[in-house]
Amino acid sequence: MEIRTLRYFLAVAREENMTRAAELLHVTQPTLSKSLKSLEDELGKKLFTRHSFSIALTEEGVLLRNRAEDLVLMADKIEQEFLSLDDITGGDIYFGLAESYQIRYLAREIKEFKKTYPDLRYHITSGDTEQVTEKLDKGLLDFAVICETPDERKYHAIPFPEADYFGAVIPAGSALAKKDSVTAEDLAGLPLFTSEQSWENDIRPWAGDAFSRLHLEGSFRLAYNGSMFAKEGLGILLTLNNLIDTSPESGLVFRPLEPRLEMKLFLIWNKYQSFTPIAERFLKQMQTSFSGQS
Repeated sequence: MEIRTLRYFLAVAREENMTRAAELLHVTQPTLSKSLKSLEDELGKKLFTRHSFSIALTEEGVLLRNRAEDLVLMADKIEQEFLSLDDITGGDIYFGLAESYQIRYLAREIKEFKKTYPDLRYHITSGDTEQVTEKLDKGLLDFAVICETPDERKYHAIPFPEADYFGAVIPAGSALAKKDSVTAEDLAGLPLFTSEQSWENDIRPWAGDAFSRLHLEGSFRLAYNGSMFAKEGLGILLTLNNLIDTSPESGLVFRPLEPRLEMKLFLIWNKYQSFTPIAERFLKQMQTSFSGQS
């Protein structure tokens, strides 16, 4: 199975049209069709259902798409790593980032780093801890930033200088918005939004005995989407500070949880990981800079 064939497959899966995919790939349609037919023969499975004017993935095609995306990303990353071995002014670094106001510290470090290495190219993937660590474990990322204590058996880590804290994002006109802080008792019986990760790992131990009376109305990986539901009065969003616009014009307020629920942010990387020269230099800068700030 060739990487080129997987690129062809992904293009057709994305476009759902053989003609458009062939144009984007700069190959003839017969060449593309022959490659995909060979791939189906090699795997012994039908990957597409062909309709009059479109193409849809079969269940086996969906499975291959998920695997092929990682394989192609890995091939691209390996290629870039070798190209950057002799590049003294730049190269590629891959990050997976959780949502946090403290990401500004990482952005500042990248900005400073580019003064010395102006040809640095950085690639950002966003997600929760499960999403970014999965990519880190597969070797698709150099670094991840997560909002929970990392597994010391698997990762090295550098803590960020500050700690975030959880709060409730509430419509400004609600009775709960009049309070200075929000307790688990205040939230009992109300529709709540947060990520599944935060619900189990953070809210459950914070709420203690009151957790059984809390109701998760819906889960969101992205806080902004949850805030739109809160703004429409569908529930209360539990999220970290400074992620959501709670200015007077927004119609929302942020009230910290009581007792205070803090969350440290960590830059992590796999143990025994081999870095490209540019990633190694960036890590040294982060270690020096963050040790001086923490």
